[in-house]
Amino acid sequence: MTRLGRLERLLGGRLDELNYRSIADLVDTPEAAESEDLDYKRDHYRKDDCGREELAKDIASFANRSGGLLVLGMAENKGVPSKVFDVDLDDAHLRHIRQVIAASTAPPIPYDAIPVHNPDAPGTGFLLLAVPRSPAGPHAVTAPPTGRTQTALRYPRRGGSRTEWLTETDVATAYRARFTAASERDQRLADVEAELVDALATRTTPQLIVTLIPEQAGDMVIDSERFARYEQELQATQLRLGQPGATFGQITVGPRRLIVSEGNGRYSARAELHRDGSATIAVPLNGRIWVDDYEEAELHTAEPGDVVYPLLCALPFLATHARDRAAANGLAHASATLVADMATHPTQARVFDPERPDTVPFRVDRIDPTTGRPRPFTLGFSPYATADAGVLLDDLADCERGLLQATAVLADELLQAYGYPETGLITRSGELNPAAFSQHNTGAVAQWAQQRGLL
Repeated sequence: MTRLGRLERLLGGRLDELNYRSIADLVDTPEAAESEDLDYKRDHYRKDDCGREELAKDIASFANRSGGLLVLGMAENKGVPSKVFDVDLDDAHLRHIRQVIAASTAPPIPYDAIPVHNPDAPGTGFLLLAVPRSPAGPHAVTAPPTGRTQTALRYPRRGGSRTEWLTETDVATAYRARFTAASERDQRLADVEAELVDALATRTTPQLIVTLIPEQAGDMVIDSERFARYEQELQATQLRLGQPGATFGQITVGPRRLIVSEGNGRYSARAELHRDGSATIAVPLNGRIWVDDYEEAELHTAEPGDVVYPLLCALPFLATHARDRAAANGLAHASATLVADMATHPTQARVFDPERPDTVPFRVDRIDPTTGRPRPFTLGFSPYATADAGVLLDDLADCERGLLQATAVLADELLQAYGYPETGLITRSGELNPAAFSQHNTGAVAQWAQQRGLL
């Protein structure tokens, strides 16, 4: 769900939780005047060429600027909402809007259509069209031109309370910014992960590292008052879903970040939560150490569930930080990295420590229930594996079906390095199989999923 911080403060709540009265009360409120992120329409858009062009233009102008909200069912006078005119909220109108935006913008623009019903007139009310700022911009209007925009480059952008059209230079600059931003996000992800690895470089057991970088950076303010609130929030946070009791005991301030840890031990999770909403966490894996006749470790193994479960837990933790502390929204880039020990991470290749023990081979194995021994899917070892995916922050932070889908994408790719075509624990459509998780976490997964209505 699209989050628009300024408008949520104006309206008094999340866009998908607003009631009819909270919007109707905007009438004659100067603070609610049309602006770069807010526009009012008395009626539905017409279904002719003019209406299709106007709808595509209005949606694209928000996506190409900073995001915004269209309120259908409200008249305005000099930009200030002046009178309520309920619109029909039937499926036919919603389908029409969806078809126009899909067919008349390029690339197609993501948005949320939120009906707000009038309790006294079911089937009518306000229709909110919430548009996030799009990292895929600039978006063009491809509907047939019907007015004086025929000779213009058809890339609209919100300018104050009006729409302006991008010049050729604007378009070229925006495209360059799109590709530059993607490269910068990739580098930012690598840097954030590398700093965490450096801090935990002495760890010699398998670790899962999960990193998340919002496509639109946020800004978390760190001062004494807010740090006290962050500390309280994080100390009450349960990282491991379905397992109450395990919380973060140490919260400190680092350079432009919060540093969060369960404790000082080598088996404690540690996270770094950055001001811009970027975040990363390293979680030691539950697993088994197999020793030789001399009690020397000769193999580390973990079950698929011991990898997928901490990944499932880490993603909402990181997304909540990005969205709720740093006020980032929309899309994010997530990565998962599995290392046999920190020395096998690529950033540590330049480090030579003659005192460091040799890396113990690591494998992801199912356990044979009759023998209690690992049942290798493949005899090969992989000291390092990685996966990445595009995700929606709200899906992850709100623990919706999209969290399961994102976890499946990352987990399947990660475990392919160990011979698994797919984990079999979560499908790409977000269907969960708690019984397939390991003994350590199958009960926790089932309890959490039942509470969230995901089973």
